[in-house]
Amino acid sequence: MSAVAEQTRLETRLADRINALEESSTLAMTKMARELAAQGHRVISLSVGEPDFKTPAHICEAAKKAIDDGFHGYSPVAGYPDLRKAIADKLKRDNNIEWKPENIVVSTGAKHSLANVIQVLINPGDEVVIFAPYWVSYSEMVKLAEGKSVIVDGAFENDFKVTAEQLEAAITPRTKIVMYASPNNPTGAVYSEKELREIGAVLEKHQGVYVLADEIYEYINFTEEGHFSIGSIPALKERVITVNGVAKGYAMTGWRIGFIAAAKWIADGVEKLQGQVTSGTNSIAQKAATAAFNGSMEPSLEMAKAYARRRDLVVGLLKEIPGFKVNVPQGAFYAFPDVSYYFGKSDGTTTINDSDDFSNWLLNSFYVSTVAGSGFGAPNCIRISTAAADEALAEAVERIKTAVATLK
Repeated sequence: MSAVAEQTRLETRLADRINALEESSTLAMTKMARELAAQGHRVISLSVGEPDFKTPAHICEAAKKAIDDGFHGYSPVAGYPDLRKAIADKLKRDNNIEWKPENIVVSTGAKHSLANVIQVLINPGDEVVIFAPYWVSYSEMVKLAEGKSVIVDGAFENDFKVTAEQLEAAITPRTKIVMYASPNNPTGAVYSEKELREIGAVLEKHQGVYVLADEIYEYINFTEEGHFSIGSIPALKERVITVNGVAKGYAMTGWRIGFIAAAKWIADGVEKLQGQVTSGTNSIAQKAATAAFNGSMEPSLEMAKAYARRRDLVVGLLKEIPGFKVNVPQGAFYAFPDVSYYFGKSDGTTTINDSDDFSNWLLNSFYVSTVAGSGFGAPNCIRISTAAADEALAEAVERIKTAVATLK
């Protein structure tokens, strides 16, 4: 029996829900890039959504102190009280959202927080309206909960943002959650206060619909207006679940701390689920996160300035590539060009039929790792992480420019 046949035979033993699940496209491309690098190729990896900065020193010192102070045991399922209070204070200070610590549940990263909420609220057949382009795991989380994803596409001409009118048309009696991210991964789009209030006005008419607001890129925002949280709209407060964490804004990806802030019955449901699946998250990381939320924002602001500079560098260079359609991201650390001009073209060996072909070809032939837009609900685009040094970004775009010149 061939290795492929044996793998297929073994996969039939897995639960149907796992066989139906798509692999994370970001993690798949990152894995492939590492394998090529291990073979000796000089790969420029722009596929992973990870800050290239180190965690600020005062946060690391808090973790060291926690070790010395003996925080070595199991933590409370919903998180340490001082961390939950720090999060509640942060929400009031930065987001104009007032919740008590009892409304906060700390989890192992914002991804865990999102998955928890979907499992707690979605019954089989419930619909989740997802604003596209969307982060790759959203629809797969809904699939695991046996819900139905209803994808609403934000137009390139509207900076990839969904309008209130589009949302209104997508809501049905089966709609349970509306799910979006601002600033957005993969597009960098930022919903303004005006846009979110218009969306909120639609949701006010649909009392059984909840909002899952992913705000993990909150502090990487290049707009003059700054971040606006839909959870601050009084009429929606009880129906908005705000998800955030420390990964992006504080360069703490590996610390794995995320949280939800929601009505107590939702928070209680998440705590109940988490108590049976993971229990409380890492004790030392929680103490580090407490220092992050209570401490100086200066390191985060400096990181955001660097991301803005890199955004300008990459967007400017991408606009020089013939056929690329490029918007100007207003937040996060990604560029998301439309590369469909090259679909159907070939370098004589490889024909580019879609964004998956394009990304795989770039990686295997020119050693630049990106992510195909298909996994984000935008099959004409590729995602380029700008969380890398300026020199690496400039060289990567130059390689892409050289690559597409070979396509006829």
